[in-house]
Amino acid sequence: MQYTKNALFARFEEPVGFALDDPAAGSISVASIDSQREPRVSSRNPYDRDAPVPSGRLSRLFSLGGMAAGIAGRMAADGLREMAEGKRPDLSSLLLTPANALRFTERLSHMRGAAMKLGQMLSMDAGAVLPPELTAILSQLREDAKPMPAAQLRRVLDAEWGSGWQGRFARFDMRPFAAASIGQVHRAALPDGKELAVKVQYPGVRASIDSDIDNVAALMRLPGLLPRGLDIAPQMEEAKRQLREESDYAAEARHLLKFRQLLAGSDLFILPELNTEFSTGQVLAMTFMDSEPFETLVRAPQDVRDRAAADLIEFTLRELFEFGFMQTDPNLANYRWQPATSKIVLLDFGAARAITPELGLDFRALLNAGLDGQAEPIRAAMRKIGYFNSQVAARHQRLILQMFTTAMEPLRQDTPFDFARADLLERLRDMGLAIGNDRDLTHVPPAATLFLHRKIGGMYLMAAKLKARVRLRAIVERWR
Repeated sequence: MQYTKNALFARFEEPVGFALDDPAAGSISVASIDSQREPRVSSRNPYDRDAPVPSGRLSRLFSLGGMAAGIAGRMAADGLREMAEGKRPDLSSLLLTPANALRFTERLSHMRGAAMKLGQMLSMDAGAVLPPELTAILSQLREDAKPMPAAQLRRVLDAEWGSGWQGRFARFDMRPFAAASIGQVHRAALPDGKELAVKVQYPGVRASIDSDIDNVAALMRLPGLLPRGLDIAPQMEEAKRQLREESDYAAEARHLLKFRQLLAGSDLFILPELNTEFSTGQVLAMTFMDSEPFETLVRAPQDVRDRAAADLIEFTLRELFEFGFMQTDPNLANYRWQPATSKIVLLDFGAARAITPELGLDFRALLNAGLDGQAEPIRAAMRKIGYFNSQVAARHQRLILQMFTTAMEPLRQDTPFDFARADLLERLRDMGLAIGNDRDLTHVPPAATLFLHRKIGGMYLMAAKLKARVRLRAIVERWR
């Protein structure tokens, strides 16, 4: 799940501590609660001007249908203009225009939910599946989640907690400090002073997952957008499955409890505690973690940055090879830094998923073959995992093998890998774009493998952002 909390934390860092009785700040305090009327929220709250999340299936269908009609109409007009100029219209270039990109991202960010989440998920493939133009369009969704208005938020909480829920809090900030594709997060205080982070799901999201994804898939099948013969149905079904899990906050609560158990007593990581009193299937309440955005580590001493990157990389290997359970969303907003304890705060377990023992063994075999640099064992392990099959052309197999061999370079060297100076990410990106641009390659790896890649790729990007220097071989050797 690609959250936009990294941008929103910066945006709301200052207002989070506003006075309890300041209505302009958009918070509710005990002093403002009157049993005869609803607590006042200032009209100056910018979110009151936002359009509500469409919650009904028909309204969401019409929203996507209107987008499709608008894009198709623009394509037709542009095509006729090019024909009048004596040009032969190219469907792909007609579809992937800046105007259509804006229409696509604005409509999905307004709808939130599965439609927006799918766009975020697909944008992570870095050209390995989708054309780079479409990947660039979808990537805009990672920075464009719009919170629901305060009135709609109150209706959701009334349905989940019952009327009069305001009296159970000393303060509830109506303005969210984070918003994403499936829900938004609010800060609250209980009468005993305990601070909570309350994640509230957008209305209608869970019920519309299948229809949203089917409609977005139909848009993606517009002529000229995907390689001819590319079957995206398995990825769409896997996306539905994952999004059903991510929108089940009761399941996320169980995932949080599982990771707390797995990491009990850790001197490296800290997780919030679940608050069961206010948690439901659509609301997840946890202790508020006093921490800083992970990006603040960019200004930390080199050894602190190195340790943080190494800890998260090893944590990913533990998830894969020891826990058999992985949080697959690598967005930096899901990690925070706690200076008081020098611990990494782990957040958001909606995208957690089990890793089958078979897949873990297959990746261990691939890791060993890659460390040893043995070509045939590498090819056999990649084929077993599903990177390619016998129907994939030899030249495409060579490209995929070359990409894997390149990715293994920093793991084979004995000296620390300097993420700040290396051009590895650029080379891998270029290889991915070359593969994605080859319209003859229609094979797509299994969805479980793609989600695992998403996490591993996120760790590379994290270490690069921190400009870390990490002895990667020393870490991975422990998991051979």
